[in-house]
Amino acid sequence: MKSFRLRMERRLEAPRAAQVRALAVSLFLALIVIGLLFALLGVNPFYAYQRILVGGFGSLYGLSETIAKAIPLALAGAGLSLAFRARVYNIGAEGQLLIGAIFGGVVALNFPEWPRLALMPTMFLAGFLGGALWASIPALLKARFRVDEVLTTLMMVYIASDVVRYLVYGPLRGPEERGFPYSSRFSATAQLPHIDITRIHYPTLILAILAAILLYLLLERTKLGYEIRVAGENPAAARYAGMDTQKIIVIVLLISGGLAGMAGVGEVAGIHARLSPPEGISPGYGFTAIIVAWLARLNPLATLLTAFLIGGLLVGGDAIQVALNLPAATIQVFNGVILLFVIAGDIFTRYRIRLEKQA
Repeated sequence: MKSFRLRMERRLEAPRAAQVRALAVSLFLALIVIGLLFALLGVNPFYAYQRILVGGFGSLYGLSETIAKAIPLALAGAGLSLAFRARVYNIGAEGQLLIGAIFGGVVALNFPEWPRLALMPTMFLAGFLGGALWASIPALLKARFRVDEVLTTLMMVYIASDVVRYLVYGPLRGPEERGFPYSSRFSATAQLPHIDITRIHYPTLILAILAAILLYLLLERTKLGYEIRVAGENPAAARYAGMDTQKIIVIVLLISGGLAGMAGVGEVAGIHARLSPPEGISPGYGFTAIIVAWLARLNPLATLLTAFLIGGLLVGGDAIQVALNLPAATIQVFNGVILLFVIAGDIFTRYRIRLEKQA
C-alpha cells in the first residue's frame, strides 16, 4: 500500500520576478484575511480600507504624520534588514530603541548649554552606542555560546522597558513634574528642528536615508557585505570558505541595534522633547520595523518605501479607531497578519513543495 508525503526542497535560485509575485500574492491574501476580520467586527472592509488610505495619504496632514512615523521605522528597519540578511534574527529593536533614547536623553539633560551643532551629533552618537551596547549582549551570547538570539533579543526588550520605567520614575524624573514620570523638557538646542508646522524632524529623516544607502552599498559593494550575504544564504559554505561567522553575527547585531538606538533619539528629541515611560517613547516601532524589513525583501534601500507604507497604515489605523470605534489593537492585528503572509510568501520563494509517493 502506498502513501504520500510532502517534502520541502530548497530552490537553487529564486528569480526576482518570482519574489515580486510572491510578495504581491502575500499582500493580496493578507488583505482578504484582514477584510474578513473587519467583517466579523461588523465593519464594511472596503469602507475601512478607504478610511485607512484617506487617513494616511489623503491629506497634507496625513502625509506629514505618515512621514513622521516612517522615520523611526526606516532607521530600525534598515538595520534589521542587514541582520536578517545574515540570518541573525534580531527581534529586540524595540528595546534597543528605548535604550538609545535614554542615552541620547541623558546627553540632552546634562549638556543643555551646548550649541545645537555639537549637541545633536553627540546625542545621536550616544543613542547609537546605547542601542549597540544593548544588542551586544545577545550578540556575544550568540557568537560565543550559540544562544538563540530570538529569545535573548526579545527578553532584552522587557528588561529595557523596566530600565526606562525605573529611570523616569526615579533618577531622571524632572523636579518640576510633580511626581509624573517625565524628565525635564530638553533645552531648545537639544530639540530637533521640524519642517514648517509638521512633526517631521528632518535631521533624523536625513540620517534614515543615509543609513539605507550606506547599508545597501555595504551589502552590495564590499567584502564584508559579500560575507554577510553568503553567511545568510549558506552558513556551512561560509564556514567552509573560512569566513568568520562569529564576527559577522556581532557586527550585524551592533549595527542594527545602533540604528534602532538612533531612532529612539529621534523620537525623544524630535517628537516628545523629554523622556517618558516606554509606551510614551515608542508605540512599538521596533517590532513594526520587522514588518518593514521583510516587506522590503531585506533590501535596505527598499525599507524607505515600506516604512512609508507602514507609517501610512499606522496613521490610517489611528483614524479608523476613532471613526469606527474599533479596539486599539486593531492595527497591531493588521500588521501581524501582513507579516505572517509575507514570511510565508518568502518561504515559498526559497523552497518548493513536492508530493512524493512512499511505499
